[in-house]
Order: sequence, then structure tokens, then C-alpha cells
Amino acid sequence: MNTTTADAPIRDLGNIVATWIKQGKRLGVVTARAFPTDGHIELITVLLDPQAASAKILISQLGPNERAYPSITSLAPQAHWFERALLDLFGVTPIGHPRLKSVILHEAWPEGFYPLAQSEPHIEDDGAPSKTYDFLEVKGEGVYEIPVGPIHAGIIEPGHFRFSCLGEVIQNLEIRLGYTHRGVEQRIAAAPWKTAHLIAEAASSDTAVGNAVAHAQAIEQILGVAAPPAALGLRALALEIERVASHIGDLGGICGDIGFAGPSSIFAQLRGSALGLGERLTGARLQTAYVVPGGVTHAPASASRKEILDCANALSKEFDAAQELLIDSTAAIERMEGVGIVRPSLARDFGLVGPAARACGIDYDVRRAFPTEPYTRLTWDVASVSDCDVHARALIRIQETRASFDLIRQILEEPTDWNNVITPLSDELPANAIGIGIVESWRGELLHLICTDEAGKLARYCIKDPSVNNWTGLAISVRGQLVADFPLCNKSFGLSYSGNDL
Repeated sequence: MNTTTADAPIRDLGNIVATWIKQGKRLGVVTARAFPTDGHIELITVLLDPQAASAKILISQLGPNERAYPSITSLAPQAHWFERALLDLFGVTPIGHPRLKSVILHEAWPEGFYPLAQSEPHIEDDGAPSKTYDFLEVKGEGVYEIPVGPIHAGIIEPGHFRFSCLGEVIQNLEIRLGYTHRGVEQRIAAAPWKTAHLIAEAASSDTAVGNAVAHAQAIEQILGVAAPPAALGLRALALEIERVASHIGDLGGICGDIGFAGPSSIFAQLRGSALGLGERLTGARLQTAYVVPGGVTHAPASASRKEILDCANALSKEFDAAQELLIDSTAAIERMEGVGIVRPSLARDFGLVGPAARACGIDYDVRRAFPTEPYTRLTWDVASVSDCDVHARALIRIQETRASFDLIRQILEEPTDWNNVITPLSDELPANAIGIGIVESWRGELLHLICTDEAGKLARYCIKDPSVNNWTGLAISVRGQLVADFPLCNKSFGLSYSGNDL
């Protein structure tokens, strides 16, 4: 991907981003970097151009004592989540933001403590909460609230959902996250760069391959090197296996939430088989510690390649039979159709990605828009449905799973020499460099941004998980729906709490 860097006046940033989006391009992420030497902060805005397969990085400087700038959100709504994180992590206030409230930090965090600002916080530990979270209040006769979480049944991650309801109909959903904030970005920046991939891939463990590939791409861009063709093929193979396992798991979850027990159990078993494909390829079911900067750790032997192909073909046939139980069930279709609709205009305004966007007819897939080998020579169709509801999001997952099985076959059947799977890297990163990795993970567009300092050390590491784009879509989808529809809408998006709470 061709990447350029330019300076942008902070006062013009909103207009620049809005104009970019109106041209049919994308806002990748808005983040910041703090400089401990003089205390100033610079905003970093990544603009993506799918038509040209390129990216533009805008650097906007704030003065040493400046901690505010004109909000981008009023002109480009999809920036709203990014700007809320800027306030939490850097103490930078977007003036004019329509709904400015915490997206990560909570009452127990000390007043004036901003994890990435690299400045001393003003801490008054008197035992009282330092801040409060103001939920949007829906007023009117008969309106009541239902608080759910952050602790949930089973093994779901913690998140709080505040429903404002009239009767059984949801009027508004407020989503509050941040309960699993782990300081992942700080930990990666503080680690030796040659082992940082082990932390990066753990940012959201169900997307271990996606995060590892995005990290590797960013490091390779900084170093100006490329992984061998065989390694790129194996990365794609691991990505598609991860996509298959995750989509099958979500289809099982959707079946479970509509009480369709038989297919739910079948999909759960098939997900286990898909994870087994990952174990045959990499040695681990979640495929951890396999993708590294410069390539992958090892290639499968010829016998293992045939075994993976045979297992994938068998699993594909089992999946075809299982998905017919879902899409041919009148009761299941009636339960999904017309539920959890997100209008395409709102999906574009808020920058939805992945299956959630493609279910609204948005034709955007990183594999096609920012292609890397081997996707440039493989054949597949980008999934697309335009009904915008839970049923559409289920159909997208079915289409993508079938396409992934086909991609797996193509990769494994290519006459590729898989002996060379790693490019040697230098011991040091160049100074004052920026690298971007962008991947179509199973949830959608995943972005890793790396900045080095004057000594070539990792100075800023930013991860933009696709869930950050899509949480607003979930909140929109449940408006006007029954309370009982929320679990189904939630599962149809399949978002990551950890991906937000970095």
C-alpha cells in the first residue's frame, strides 16, 4: 500500500476529513502521539483511499500547552468514537463534539490521569469517584430503564448496556465499555520490537491472525522489506481459516439466540473442526505465535498440506449441509428478517465495516481495496446483501465462509515453493518512521499504526479494531426493536469488547 505523510493545520482537519469522506474514501483512524521532551501532542489522522489502494497520514500539531481542537465529529460522524478515546487517553478535548463522554476510562481513574499523555496526573485520592458517566436519559410517561451488565452470564466479556424502553420497545441503547482496558498499546510500545508481535496478536484473541498480520505489515513498511511470496500465501491461509472458524461460531450463536438448538450445536462442532485446521497449519488452535514480521515461523510439510486440504474440503461439505438448516427454515428466517435494521446512509455516516457494512450493501473489503499477495491473483466475490437486518448479516457470514473455503483450496493447490517463508530483518528500526498495516479481519477493517522516535524505538502504537467502527451500528440497530431482540442483534454484529478496551 502506497502511504504518504503530510502536515495539516489543526483548525482545518474537520473540513479535510469531511471532504475526503464525501469523495467516497474512508477515515481509518484519528489518534495522537505525545512528546515528553516539550509536552506537546500531535494528532495523527489516517485517511484511506480504496480506489487508489493508498493511504494518507495527516500530522496536526498542538502547542505545548494546548489540549483542545475543533471537533471533527460534527463534520464527519464516524470520528466520534476516535475523539472520545482521545479525551480518555491523552486529555485532548474535541471542542463541539455532540456526545463527548468516556469510551474507556471509568470513575475509579484518578482525575487528570491520561494513560498516553506522558505527563504527571493531578491525583487527589480522597476515596471519592473522580468523574461520573452521564447516560442519555429518555423522558416521557411510561419510559423506564433496563441496566444490563457489565457482568454477564457465561464467558462473555464485560460491557454495560443501558436500555431506555417504552413498554417492550427499545427507544435508545447506551453502550458503555472500558472494563477490560489493559494498556495493550502502551505495553507493545514498551516491548522490544522483535517480540512485540506476541502482545499485538493478543489484543483480541479471536483475531490473533488478523492482528499479527497487521502488525507485521506495519513493521515491514517501516523497514522497507517484504515477506516472501510463500509466507504471504500462508498468512492468507491462516486468515481465511480464522474467518471460517469465527463466522461459523457466530452463525451458531445466532441460532442459539433464536432457540434453534439443533443447528446451534452443529455449528459449534464445525467451529471446533475449523479451529483444528488452524492447529494443523500453525500448531495452535487460535494460530498464535505463527505470523511474525518478515513472514511466518514455518511452512507445513507436503503431507500436512494435503491433510489440511482434505479436512477443509470435508468441512466445507458439512458446512453446506448445516447452513441449509438455517436458511431453509421458515421459522428462523421470520425471526431474523426485519430485525436490527441499519439504514445504508447511517452505515456510511458512521463508517461501519466488515459483514455489518456489507449487509447494508456497502461494497468494501480490504482484501479487494488494498490487495496484497496472494489475493491479487486469487478469485472470489466480495459478499454483498442489501436487506440491512439480522438475516442479511447471517447471509453475509454464509457467503464469506463459502468464499473462504474456496480461497483455502486455491492457496493450497497453488504450485508454490513453501521452503522460503521468512525474510531476515535488521536489528534496529529506522528513526522517525511511520508504518501502517491494514487487514480484512473476520470482523472487518483492522488497522495497526506504528511510530518510531529519534532512536528508532516504538514511540506510539495504535490499534483500530473493526468493532470500534461498529458499536454505534449495534446501538442503532436495536432502536424500535423489542427488548427480546437485543441478544439476536448483538450476536449478529459479533463485536469485540477487548478490541475497544485496549
